Amino acid sequence: MNKATFGIEAGHFVYNGQRIRLISGAMHYFRIVPDYWEDRLRKLKACGFNAVETYIPWNLHEPKEGCFNFEGMADIRRFVELAHGLDLFVIVRPSPYICAEWEFGGLPAWLLADANIRLRCMHRPFFG
Repeated sequence: MNKATFGIEAGHFVYNGQRIRLISGAMHYFRIVPDYWEDRLRKLKACGFNAVETYIPWNLHEPKEGCFNFEGMADIRRFVELAHGLDLFVIVRPSPYICAEWEFGGLPAWLLADANIRLRCMHRPFFG
């Protein structure tokens, strides 16, 4: 099986040696019941989009420090695989902070247990 290639050349996206234009629409998997993901992705594609963009909220996937969740509405892998199966590119926008009218910007509340934490900056305990 040949592996797909994706890159940038002379300011253009290139997929498998061909210049492409990404036309994306935002769809936040965590705001849609998983049973509807495929339907919504099909509708996005029917509108002429070839890519879907989504945030990945940290607080959804690590609700407690060290406790990770990738099931149900948090199953980002399933969402990406559905998009791929429909020949849609996926633009992933991971945390730590998301501007999506999402509680605490997608940051997990357990960060506040550290009285010295400074959020949304290069503060080592926050940034990692």
